[in-house]
Amino acid sequence: MSGIPATSRAAALVQPGRPLEIINARIPSVVEPSALLVRMTAATLCGMDVHVAHGAAGAAPGAALPLILGHEMVGQIVTFGDGPRTDSVGQPLTEGDRIIWTHGMCGRCHACVIDQEPSLCENRRRYMTESANSYPFLHGGFSEYGYVYPTAGRVRVPEDVPDALASAAACSLRTVMHGFERLGRIAATDTVGVQGAGPVGLFAVAKAVTEGAGRVIVIGGPADRLEVAKRWGADVCIDINDVTAGQERLALVGDLTRGHGADVVLEMSGIPAAFSEGVDMLRAGGRYLIVGQAHERTVPFNLSVIMHKQATFIGSRSAGVDHYWKALEFLRSHADRFAWEDLVSRHYKLDEINEAFEQMRSWSEIKPVIDFTQD
Repeated sequence: MSGIPATSRAAALVQPGRPLEIINARIPSVVEPSALLVRMTAATLCGMDVHVAHGAAGAAPGAALPLILGHEMVGQIVTFGDGPRTDSVGQPLTEGDRIIWTHGMCGRCHACVIDQEPSLCENRRRYMTESANSYPFLHGGFSEYGYVYPTAGRVRVPEDVPDALASAAACSLRTVMHGFERLGRIAATDTVGVQGAGPVGLFAVAKAVTEGAGRVIVIGGPADRLEVAKRWGADVCIDINDVTAGQERLALVGDLTRGHGADVVLEMSGIPAAFSEGVDMLRAGGRYLIVGQAHERTVPFNLSVIMHKQATFIGSRSAGVDHYWKALEFLRSHADRFAWEDLVSRHYKLDEINEAFEQMRSWSEIKPVIDFTQD
């Protein structure tokens, strides 16, 4: 492939719990039919990246190292494999176009074909789970070049959506779009409780506001993130650093809802203890959307609560390519309503990846950006 280097500088996990190292990963000389080679323009950090780096979750059991981390990314097409030159919604693609893309969904299993639930694909090929030593080598986003699997959905990024926001749409926001779709309609009389003020929680605030929620209550922290939630339309923010006891937080929500509890609770925090608190926060007959509980911890729970409250529990993970498109359109169509730039923080060079990880791990920044245009 003319003009393309033989290797790509990439940030890889070489030893769990240790800082990432910059390696020279091979760039495949052959691109499979329907696959794409892209030059990365930006990759944003997700909490899952931090968990995988510290061996807490995410990587496939026994996954061979080194692992190129990163799964929120946007890139410009440099090479097409044989096949249609359109994205997954039929928009034409050409070299230089920016895209975001999904994991590799097989399109042939019961979940993909019968249930139309690609996020439950039985043969899903995930980024950030295969060694950089195995073809096609570029299995993660923190790399100068990336590889779009043949079965991965891809969506062209609108010109008016900046790289950093498009990258965040490729995980945080598409997850929210899928979750709200599974949740169903929010009424103007609904009080919505949002657990968590990270990127997913903040996007959930914006989505709940646009859905017409009567009131949005955010439980999370730190304070600077809650300020973003307020600017994006949250009516009440409860800082877990100030109100440290769960019973106190529940009492505040009770006071705000005349003792009934929230009509809808959105678990976006990933904190195991948030689940039980969210159940207690939910009113009788309410709906609980669970998005953030991507851990392996066992959480004690009295099942009779589901019966007595006649509560509806809704789980949602990842997303299909349609939600990637909807995420980009949400950013574009609401750019005048929400200051999306409040979400993204400092832009880092690839060589500064470990500093960005530390800022994410310590909650010092909401969404650090690895900016490949700086290198």
